[in-house]
Amino acid sequence: GVEALTGLGVLGRAMAARGAYRCIECSGEATELYRDYQRGVLRISICKSCQKPVDKYIEYDPVIILINAVLCKAQAYRHILFNTKINIHGKLCVFCLLCEAYLRWLQLQDSSQNTDPDDLIRYAKEWDFYRMFGIASLEQTSFFIGIFITLWWMTPEMLKRKSDSILLLKALLLSTYGKLLLIPAVIWEHDYTPLCLAFIKVFVLISNSQAIRVTLNLNRILPWFAIFFGLILENGVVCLFQKMGWDV
Repeated sequence: GVEALTGLGVLGRAMAARGAYRCIECSGEATELYRDYQRGVLRISICKSCQKPVDKYIEYDPVIILINAVLCKAQAYRHILFNTKINIHGKLCVFCLLCEAYLRWLQLQDSSQNTDPDDLIRYAKEWDFYRMFGIASLEQTSFFIGIFITLWWMTPEMLKRKSDSILLLKALLLSTYGKLLLIPAVIWEHDYTPLCLAFIKVFVLISNSQAIRVTLNLNRILPWFAIFFGLILENGVVCLFQKMGWDV
């Protein structure tokens, strides 16, 4: 607990200067997460709005925080998005897209009966994987664009600043971590694999909804409305690829 608090020292002073902290309970702004009374005496700050600890998770083990995030608790999401410095958004996004591309590529190979070991065939199969990665990237991009368009239309005041849009994009990228479960679902293939893949899809959408809700401090309905339009745009892209004769 003490190590986790002291580890926030440098970051804490920088973020406090901008008032960038948020209370994980009410999402109110806070100038500090804890107060250092010297000689190892640290005290978690109390939120002026709700009178609760600003961020109790700074004392928690990362595993506990991860479990709470998997359970889609708003407090855990606020802790990760507002009160920590995480810069794995891009890497996580690429890795999730690779997982999705691999799953699609594997399904494409299963549907193909060609077992010719010729180098040209292997080269074509390799390019199939790159094509699947590109399609998955375009689908996710269209999904995010649909969400942003809906939010800009419904709540234009929420995304006036560029920093708000960037934060929302980072939150959406982080909330796609559920796609990492695609690989185990494929490796341990079972009769219920299609059902598992459907549950993973639902879990990712729930995580996306929670990320939108926490980032913009919205009710539960509007994030799902934005996700619905995002899915419409994503499926529109899928239909376009299918009309072009591509396997997706």
